[in-house]
Amino acid sequence: MSLFFVIDILGTIAFSISGVLTAFNKKMDPFGIFIIAFVTAVGGGTLRDVLIDAPISWMRDLTFIYVIVIAAIFAIVFRKRLKHLRKSLFLFDTVGIALYTVVGVEKGIEAEFPVLICIALGTISACFGGVIRDILCNEIPVIFRKEIYATACIMGGVTYFILLKFNVPTDWIVILSGSVVISIRLLAVVFHLRLPSFYSSEELEN
Repeated sequence: MSLFFVIDILGTIAFSISGVLTAFNKKMDPFGIFIIAFVTAVGGGTLRDVLIDAPISWMRDLTFIYVIVIAAIFAIVFRKRLKHLRKSLFLFDTVGIALYTVVGVEKGIEAEFPVLICIALGTISACFGGVIRDILCNEIPVIFRKEIYATACIMGGVTYFILLKFNVPTDWIVILSGSVVISIRLLAVVFHLRLPSFYSSEELEN
């Protein structure tokens, strides 16, 4: 079992739980909950695989389907405890984007794409499951708002290639790149960091 397969599974778990929590916030029925968990977990990876003309992982390996179902059931059963965790949805979403950024970058490297494309693939893998989730839940996706989200993934991808250039061991590249994504996202939320806006405060209120 490869390191990146394990990371892919962990990312699937994190995003599945994130999807379940979002669906519960929207008072969805059981079918809706599982659909949101599914698209959150595999949406970004599916888009990435389609773009690079690679086999779609969850269609060839049913392990991902089983993991999504088990993670969703876990989140449903323990939803009350998860709700007591401060910002639990944010936590699982942040862990998910960190893990999927690394997986997406590695997929790009395996396909021998240029550095910029690899970073873009990492960002797509990390963000677009959440985009689909938010659209289905009638929310403006976080990536399209001022919050630091995709930027964290981009910086994680840049870190990956910087460390790769200095021949840092793969395990450390994965840990440090993922940590950069998580750290930037946490700092952005704690200190209310935002991307520059073209709109005045009055326009935002309207």
